[in-house]
Amino acid sequence: MSSKFYRRGAPHKWGAGFCYEPGGLKKVYAEFYGLRELPFALTPDPRFIYFTPSHTEVMANLHYGIESGKGLIVVTGEVGTGKTTILRWMMQRLDRTVLVAYIFNPRLSVSEFYQHIATLLEVQKWETKSELLMELGRCLESRHARGLRTVLIIDEAQGLSPHVLEEIRLLSNFESDNAKQLQIVLTGQPELREVLNNPDLRQLKQRIALRCAIKALPSIEETERYITSRLLVAGAQRTDMFSPDAIAYIYRCSDGIPRSINNLCDNALLAGYAAGEMVIGAETIEEVAETFDMLPRSDQGKKVAERPETPARIFTPAGRSDLWKAASPPDSDTDSEEPVPVEQEQ
Repeated sequence: MSSKFYRRGAPHKWGAGFCYEPGGLKKVYAEFYGLRELPFALTPDPRFIYFTPSHTEVMANLHYGIESGKGLIVVTGEVGTGKTTILRWMMQRLDRTVLVAYIFNPRLSVSEFYQHIATLLEVQKWETKSELLMELGRCLESRHARGLRTVLIIDEAQGLSPHVLEEIRLLSNFESDNAKQLQIVLTGQPELREVLNNPDLRQLKQRIALRCAIKALPSIEETERYITSRLLVAGAQRTDMFSPDAIAYIYRCSDGIPRSINNLCDNALLAGYAAGEMVIGAETIEEVAETFDMLPRSDQGKKVAERPETPARIFTPAGRSDLWKAASPPDSDTDSEEPVPVEQEQ
């Protein structure tokens, strides 16, 4: 029997009164909202990629850099902006003539780093680092002569040790008279820029041919388009599952970071399913954001529906009258009403 969540009794708050059979959590709310699959999973599924102008610029740089044999390309972006997703999207669409070595765990020693490269690039018959480099050089030269490209992609590169980064610099020396034989792509968090600014790595920094950055979604409107895009990929027949106020609050809580948006939307739909809500409102987003410590700092301890009180007057009516009389010229009509402040022309 397939596993499901069953709601008991009347609609209730998120997480209350569930009976769960193991194995059905993934599809817990999909049927309720008419979805084929979960639209806001946190895994970097390339099918759900949403191209902002920032993503398009990064992809253009990667395409140009690899095709033109530029050598070293650096892509940075805040946590959760989609760096890994865009890499996987690109790798799925590379021609068969492109051989890719993708390293996603940067916490490697120099020897482990070379073992990874040898395995991924199918370099055989070596025992020492010197033999490996000679075999790698022959492999790269042969592929380059046949018009084939070889790409080394290292994700989370801000975690690379200075020793491994120095080896990457040496690998960038594999080149012909007019092009690099090994294209190297380093992607990482903004801290990668600080790492590369280390004076000891200035030779590596000078070899960077292209730099680009993935940015967060810039506006509420872009956030709405992002949410709509993922819902459609997941098979949604309608895309109004989140109210305009909810989308605006999602943007505020997430700062436009796609992974944070996914987390909020996924859990909000689960909460909406629990409460029997077909449209998610801002209050549901607030509940989820509070649970995950994602409330905007200005909203800490304040309900989303609350409105700030009108500031109290600092003078009593009699005090305002006295102030106006004191500020009026002697020949003015002191019984006139208080003046209404207007913006003065410059």
